[in-house]
Amino acid sequence: MTDYYRGSGDADSTQQHPTQEFPGQGFQGQGFQGSAYPPPPAYGPALPVGGAATAHRRAKRPVALLAAVAIAAAVIGGGTAALVGNYTGGGTDSTGTTVSGTTVSQSSAGTVSGVAQAVSPAIVEINATSTNGEATGSGVIITSDGEIITNNHVIAGASSIRVRLSTGKSYTAQVVGTDANKDLALIKLEGASGLKTAALGNSDQVKVGDQVVAIGSPEGLTGTVTSGIISALNRDVTVAKEQDQGQGQGQGKGQQQQPQRGGGNWPFEFGGQQFNGDTGSSKTTYKALQTDASLNPGNSGGALINMNGEIIGINSAMYAPSSSSASGSSGAGSVGLGFAIPVNTVKSDLSALRSGGTG
Repeated sequence: MTDYYRGSGDADSTQQHPTQEFPGQGFQGQGFQGSAYPPPPAYGPALPVGGAATAHRRAKRPVALLAAVAIAAAVIGGGTAALVGNYTGGGTDSTGTTVSGTTVSQSSAGTVSGVAQAVSPAIVEINATSTNGEATGSGVIITSDGEIITNNHVIAGASSIRVRLSTGKSYTAQVVGTDANKDLALIKLEGASGLKTAALGNSDQVKVGDQVVAIGSPEGLTGTVTSGIISALNRDVTVAKEQDQGQGQGQGKGQQQQPQRGGGNWPFEFGGQQFNGDTGSSKTTYKALQTDASLNPGNSGGALINMNGEIIGINSAMYAPSSSSASGSSGAGSVGLGFAIPVNTVKSDLSALRSGGTG
């Protein structure tokens, strides 16, 4: 016996398709109605129930998939176009400060390698010499003539500052302004021009779980790139404002008996506890971004970057086992607890730093 039904491939289809019952199985089309067609020709057996519909659906799936991919590509393309427009247009955010800089290429957007390639030329190594030894930290170039943002604790008390670019070229730098309350400093290279600069983003848009990239000079290894996520927002981190109780700077080269300072595990307090040494009596507290991107001695003052290639924070502190802070060596290094000063704090303080600083 032969049953006939309406094709199910399209809801508005009016074409009728034949089917047949399989002998001995009692299996036939159900729930379909329509006028009968003549029996199928001898050279082509009728399709079993569901055959035409299944073939029709299978044919349509790639079309649906291509449509979804096209939509995704349009979204990605639109996001990239908006990003490039923001960079080239020099837009101003809620802080009222505009700092345009490097871009991530369209083909590399959203990748660690793309971010590293775009931003690494704007990250420098800083060597600050003082009576306590030599501090090794990092910094971020924000103007083509050599303005660099770093941590105050990297350059505090320095008698001379040398800066090395990603190209290997070195410059002497002078302190323009400092703000110990925010652990920020602005230095300026002497005789520099045409430098690659970083774009400062908007830290108010950062969310927990966002992917980030950190670039700095841990242990003097210039241009080291690590990656991770934002682990938490608005952490109250307390750090020393100045050199207190004989604490050394940086990695303490020449002063290995003293606790590390500017190298990236700067003594800090959090949750009523002290880490990496005693912060002393003169201290300040700021709201920090927490990240699990690997930070090590030398990362202080370096960049925490979103996947669009924008600076969202200045790396300032990391937790290290207490034994390492007492010995003056880097010890076990990063354990995935790093902190960065939000970039909106930097932008709001930039005018004051350019005027000589506030503290």
